[in-house]
Amino acid sequence: MTAIEIPELKIPKVALVTGGNSGIGRATAARLAGMGSTVIVGYNSRREMAEEVVNGLQGSGHVAIRIAIDDPASVTEAASAVGEKFGGLDALVNCGGATTPVAANDFDALTDDIFDRALTVNLRGPFAMIRAFRPLLEQVDSATIVNISSIAARTGVGSSLAYLAAKGGLDALTIALAKVLAPKIRVFSVSPAGVDTDFVPNRSRDQLQKVAERLPLARITTPDDVARAVIACIVHLTSSTGIIVPVDEGRHL
Repeated sequence: MTAIEIPELKIPKVALVTGGNSGIGRATAARLAGMGSTVIVGYNSRREMAEEVVNGLQGSGHVAIRIAIDDPASVTEAASAVGEKFGGLDALVNCGGATTPVAANDFDALTDDIFDRALTVNLRGPFAMIRAFRPLLEQVDSATIVNISSIAARTGVGSSLAYLAAKGGLDALTIALAKVLAPKIRVFSVSPAGVDTDFVPNRSRDQLQKVAERLPLARITTPDDVARAVIACIVHLTSSTGIIVPVDEGRHL
């Protein structure tokens, strides 16, 4: 019987993770570093947490850089700094985001400011990152962008109407950019739901557990579950682009 040749995995040399100081971003940074990547941990606030993440990563050469994704000047400065230090970028994981919970039927509580903030941070921010870092991604042979979206974009149920609309826009942007940036850059959305983090203010683990019990896989999604999906997109799904990968215990069904 002929042996099957398994191609060598292409591990990203340099990867940037926004929102890398906590939750999904932190888990993703750990997975990337564990494979041998040099990781840039992007953060907006809580610098101490970002430094703690960097110091705990396997390997060496990792750095923390402040990137306020809602501030064009901050994004531009970060791209310049990364370019000067590394010369190129193999993977960009857009994990930074924020939400303000508002009941879906409470239109008055969903103010213009809340709506605009949701779009700025969760939709315009990732695009600003892609726009600024595109030249660095195009410097390498095969780069990958992974946008952390939400299954709320598909189900229409989430922390607010503004948040799910922003994530729906991010999924549409993922598909469009997969066409625009091909063949040099592959683009994915990873869409979790109910992840065990403090991302949604005032959401308790008991609430997550009650929702999880109704799902097909009947478990709470962990940050590392999402991180492993991100790694799959970057390392294993080399013949795919423009796809949305649910990590939601079957919630979308």
